[in-house]
Amino acid sequence: MASFATHLVVVVVTMLFAAMASAEMLQDVCVADLSNAVKVNGYTCKDSTQITPEDFYFKGLANIAATNTSTGSVVTGANVEKLPGLNTLGLSMSRIDYAPNGLNPPHVHPRASEIIFVLEGQLYVGFVTTAGKLIAKNLNKGDVFTFPKGLIHFQKNIANSPASVLAAFDSQLPGTQSLVASLFGALPDDILAKSFQLKHKQVKKIKLRYAPKK
Repeated sequence: MASFATHLVVVVVTMLFAAMASAEMLQDVCVADLSNAVKVNGYTCKDSTQITPEDFYFKGLANIAATNTSTGSVVTGANVEKLPGLNTLGLSMSRIDYAPNGLNPPHVHPRASEIIFVLEGQLYVGFVTTAGKLIAKNLNKGDVFTFPKGLIHFQKNIANSPASVLAAFDSQLPGTQSLVASLFGALPDDILAKSFQLKHKQVKKIKLRYAPKK
């Protein structure tokens, strides 16, 4: 009897996971209602009678962004917040522009894997596994590279000329957490000092560059 009950539980759990994995939309589209403050793991659907072509259109990736930033890179996102028609579709894009020798600093996307296509330039890119191994490669125009979900990764322009990539994600809102900015913008001084083996005055000096989020 116990054996039958165990098998029954396994079967039910397996069926539930299979159902979740194969869940289908119950309507053609669910355009994000960005004006609605209520969120249930995402955006609620806009009234279908109010949907317009503009909900599915975004031209922000067409132009090169100004890269005169502290790191020499700029990310232009085309996610559900810019393109409401992406809601529930599980995909989004970004364009990343790099100044000569510019860097997209180490960061993670907690909700998505990423794949990039080099539009122009030469890049050194890579990610770090949970075992601490660096997987990195030099890329040229036309090359493709992927970064697994949740792993630390980066891209650096290794040329003296500008570079650009297009990135695609398997989430309508992949999220980005910059490691240095998150750590030095949020954690207490004593935690940082002990973690990085720094003096408190060194920590305070670094933290001046990263204002805490409110």
